[in-house]
Formats: sequence, C-alpha cells, structure tokens
Amino acid sequence: MPGAKSIDASPLPEGFTLLQITPALNSGGVEQATLDMAAAVARVGRSSLVASRGGALEGELFRAGAKLIPLPVDARDPVSLLLNAHRLARVIREHGVSLMHVRSRAPAFSALMASRMTGVPLVTTYHGIYSARSGLKRWYNGVMTRGDRVIANSAFTREHILAEHCVDASGIALVSEAVDTAFFDPDTVSPERIAAVRASWGLADDDQRPVILMAARLTGWKGHAIAARAFERASLGDCAVLVLTGTRDAGAQGAALAAISPHVRMVGPCADMPAAFLAASLVVAPSIQAESFGRTVVEAQAMGRPVLASAIGAHAETVIDGETGGLVKAGDIDAWAVAMTRALATPSDRLERMGRAARVRATRLYSLPAMYAATFEVYRQVLETVV
Repeated sequence: MPGAKSIDASPLPEGFTLLQITPALNSGGVEQATLDMAAAVARVGRSSLVASRGGALEGELFRAGAKLIPLPVDARDPVSLLLNAHRLARVIREHGVSLMHVRSRAPAFSALMASRMTGVPLVTTYHGIYSARSGLKRWYNGVMTRGDRVIANSAFTREHILAEHCVDASGIALVSEAVDTAFFDPDTVSPERIAAVRASWGLADDDQRPVILMAARLTGWKGHAIAARAFERASLGDCAVLVLTGTRDAGAQGAALAAISPHVRMVGPCADMPAAFLAASLVVAPSIQAESFGRTVVEAQAMGRPVLASAIGAHAETVIDGETGGLVKAGDIDAWAVAMTRALATPSDRLERMGRAARVRATRLYSLPAMYAATFEVYRQVLETVV
C-alpha cells in the first residue's frame, strides 16, 4: 500500500478493531475511501472489518488485509434498518469492535442504533452535499451528524453541515479526501502508456494538437455540455481536441455531445487514468452543482496538470486560481470559452510551473498518508472521550 511506511499507528491502541459500514463496494469516492482506510488499519496491525453488500472491490479489500462482513446495509426500508442494527450489534460483540465508521445515510441509522445497543462509539463521514427540500429530508440527512464525531471531507462540506444542521462546530473534524499520489505520479508513467491512451482516443501519432480532457461519468450536473459548447463557441477545433471520458455507453446523450463538434471525442472509461492525464495539456471540470470534494480534479493535479474548474463547492479550495489552475463561473458557456482559449494560449513553461505547483500541493494536502494521520487522530480523540 503506497505510503504505508509513513503511517503512525500510535493513535490506535493495541487490540483496536475498526468496523466500517458502507452500502456497496463498487466504484465511487465513498467506496474508495472505505477501501483506503481499511487497508491503512490492517497495514498497521489492527483489525479491519467492512460491513457491506459487497461488490467489485471485494478482491482489493481482501488483498489489503481487511475482512468483509456481508450484510444488506444498502437496504433503506425501516424493517431492514432495524434488522441491520441488530446484525451490526452482533458483529460488534463477536469481533470485539472498538469503533464504527459509517459513510452513508441509510446504514447510518442502523449503525447509530447499534452504537446505542453496544456502547461502541460511532464516527460518520459526510461525503456528499445532500439536498433537503423539506424538514423530513433534512432530518434524514442529519443522521450523518448524530454520531460521536462527524468528519467533513472538505471545508465546503463543513460549512454545508453547519448551515443545514444544528450541530456544534467543535464536533466536526475536517479530514480532506485523498488520492493515491504514488499511483498518480507523473514520474511513473512511460511514453508508451501515454501513446497507447492517445491511440485509444483515435488520435494519430502525428496529431500534435493539445488535448483538453474532461474525465467524469456522464450525468447532467457534471457539465459535459458546458465543456463541449464552450469548446465549439471558442472555435478551438482547428487547434485542439476535447476528449470526454468516463462513460462506457453514452447513448443518445453522448451522440448529441459528439455532434456539437467533430473535434469532440466521446470515449469510454479509461483503464489508465495517470497516462490519460499526461496525454492531456489541460483538464476541465465544469460542474454546474457544487461538489463536496471532486476526486478527478485532485488526481489531475497530482499528475502535474493544471485544471480549469467551476468556481463552486470544494473546487474553490482544491484549485488555486492562477497558481495550480483556474476557476471559472459555473454554467457560463462564454466564460468557459474564454478560459479554455486563454489556457491554450498560455506559454508552455507557465503551464508547466502551474502543473508542478499543483503536484506539490496535492501531495502535501490530499495524499493518503495525510488522510490516514488525520483520521487516526479522530479515532483517538473519540476513543479517549467516549470510551
């Protein structure tokens, strides 16, 4: 596990057992954060359990030294929530669990009940910017603040929690999400890998046009249409290519985006994202809704690529305007057209300096060791306060 040698195990007492609860183990930021922490706890010689429906990441969890406890914690109906609470309580007793960590709302209800049944403390991570159009929905979302400590995955998320819920600010710990800066390291990527990615995008060897890359699943609020329309409005087709990656079957929506310009490439998921970022000159993240963290933005910066991102949500803290990339008005096609044009016209040495600054900052603030240390410290504080 990258960064494992730098993990300080001292905040976790001998005999410590962590039980994380997450609905499933497929792709996504919540799942990856669960896997990362499970691996960290196991690597420092403590017991690491994950209660989950399971999924594609089960093998990685096993290889990390953690154990899956198969439970239907993705269920949302009241009867299942109660049954899962008793199941979790049984797991706690059988495995001598020291602390629970839950990352999603439905299983949080079961974990909260299990915590009260057993006296085992509960930590929650507030991963998303949950919307609430009614008092009932706000109450439902608020379960993520009812444990012994709540972790906010960004400063923006922390402010959202304080605005939405009646909680004491002292009960919120800021622990930024992290990316594997050893995996996302430009020094580890060969020219052959970059060439292979470019070929998979249909770019000829002699095509020297810079690539603008947007890596995100195809959903309306990620802003694919903003990127494509801004690219076309700026008439960048003669001097650049826009690559939209992240969705295997884009269907009619993908066809509509590609039809905006012959220089917009709608491609499927890329198996080698480090090489994909290096195959691009510029990465864009034109979300039209605020994101709680934005993993792709930080991954791109870890690869030394400047990023243009919407000036909303956590992007405004993970991208430093003019230093590691640029912030652009969300949803404004004209503003994005101007920003893309200016970025492509920026001298290459300045873009390289921005990329280096982005890599340094990502490694310092958003690395796995930084997240491990901060999370372990939260665990220590909770154990000393509650137990």
